[in-house]
Amino acid sequence: MATEQPPEPAVSHHVRKQLLAARKFRLLGRDRDWWIKLFFEGNAAISVVVLLLIVFTLFREAAGFMPGNRHNLEIYRRAGLEYVDILKRQTTEYAALGRQLSAVRLAWLQRLRAEGLDLPAANARLAAIDALDGRLADAIATHEEIRSEMTDHASSVKERVTVGMDMAEVRKNLLGGIAGSDAAHGAKLQAGADAVVVEEIDFTAEVNVLTTRFPDIQAANRVLAGELNEILAALPHSGDGVIDKQLTRLGDRLAAFRKGIPEWEGELARWRADRPVSFLEAFNAFAFGREWVTASFWQDWYGVLPLFFGSVFISVLALAIAIPLGICAALYVNQVAPRWEQGLIKPYIEFISAIPSVVLGFFGIAMLGETLRQFSQVAWLSWVPGFPMQERLNGFTAAALLALMAIPTIFTLAEDALQNVPKALREASLALGATRLQTILHIILPAALSGITAAILLGFGRVIGETMVVLLCAGNRIAIPDLSAGLGVAFQPVHTMTGIVAQEMGEVVRGSLHYRALFMVGCLLFLLSLGINYGAQKIVRRYRLPQS
Repeated sequence: MATEQPPEPAVSHHVRKQLLAARKFRLLGRDRDWWIKLFFEGNAAISVVVLLLIVFTLFREAAGFMPGNRHNLEIYRRAGLEYVDILKRQTTEYAALGRQLSAVRLAWLQRLRAEGLDLPAANARLAAIDALDGRLADAIATHEEIRSEMTDHASSVKERVTVGMDMAEVRKNLLGGIAGSDAAHGAKLQAGADAVVVEEIDFTAEVNVLTTRFPDIQAANRVLAGELNEILAALPHSGDGVIDKQLTRLGDRLAAFRKGIPEWEGELARWRADRPVSFLEAFNAFAFGREWVTASFWQDWYGVLPLFFGSVFISVLALAIAIPLGICAALYVNQVAPRWEQGLIKPYIEFISAIPSVVLGFFGIAMLGETLRQFSQVAWLSWVPGFPMQERLNGFTAAALLALMAIPTIFTLAEDALQNVPKALREASLALGATRLQTILHIILPAALSGITAAILLGFGRVIGETMVVLLCAGNRIAIPDLSAGLGVAFQPVHTMTGIVAQEMGEVVRGSLHYRALFMVGCLLFLLSLGINYGAQKIVRRYRLPQS
């Protein structure tokens, strides 16, 4: 016989209401978690999409640079500008000899005045070198005349090519508008396109005008070689060891130039206007070119090498200043300073990062650059390489300000890395009898090496991407500094990749070769930053402390 189940206890209305409220709260909690998850996942997705759009835009705008630069170099060659530039390089190198002779004369004059001679007597002693200066200038006169005539012809050919390209673009636009217009408007567009005259240039005939001057150049070279022989034989002797050494160096350069005349002629003889320009040649002109010249009547060049050198050089110089200061400050604050001193030092160092970079740039222009230049004029500091400084705005001025901007980043991250070192390591080292300095150098510092390395690399990424400070304080000279100056190279003006983009992007014509060249510089900066971050990740993984 089945037993009867006891009746379920009655649930009061109040208890049922509490149960429903609890169930509703659990459902609302799950909904709230879902919305929070969706919010953060949406933000991450938006960040990825924005990053992809930036990368896509950057590389899309830069993609047309290499074909455009190749076409630019083809016109440079076919119009004969490259041929003229061979002769121009010869005359430019020769002009440097004249400047060296003038420098020797000035040094000799200063020596004579220091010996007590008055100016007329000193100039009389320099009559022989003045005569050589005049002969040296006259010896290249025929070359200059030929180069001037060839320059006028080649530049006119290039101008006609440019006008023809513009007319072809106008004709193309007119013909392109016919498809979407009615018959009457289309007829007008067709008539306008037919009225546009595009000149067809016979490059072979135009280049022949230049190459037929080769016999004249050879004759001028023979005269020049003879003059150089006579000038070398007539170089005077001053009786002063320093001046005679400078005259000897000048004679060596004159002899080397005379010996190189056949090489110049051979380069002219081997030149061919119909030789095609390869993509590798166009890439090398960008990656290893030493000139960045835009809006030139002669030829535009987009060589990124001096800009790349300037960016890396200033960044390395800034890190050489910032790394010791930032890491030593982090070690002192974390391991040595009492609490009241930590509370005083840390906020002040971290406050530096709140100073706008343009304010630091103004400080560099108005105060730091001029102060350093005046300080370099002190007589007892003349032994320092690069002193006295010739320019108040140079690589060192910009690097000093960039170091000031990098110190908070390096200090904060390095101090966090030191803080994360287990206290047991420090206590064990001290218990074994090691001093505080030994513990810091041999235990704490190696244990925090991965974090400190990441701090340095992030500081490097901070300074290499900086724009305003380098644009205002680096001097903006687009040239690789004279490395023969040794450590004094730090006080020479440079330009950077970020600086050139900020300086020229606002005025460039959208879609032009110059515009795409600036995007190529942006791509190079992007890849450089990517490499720095990749290196930081590799080093962090390499030296990460094992997890307990």
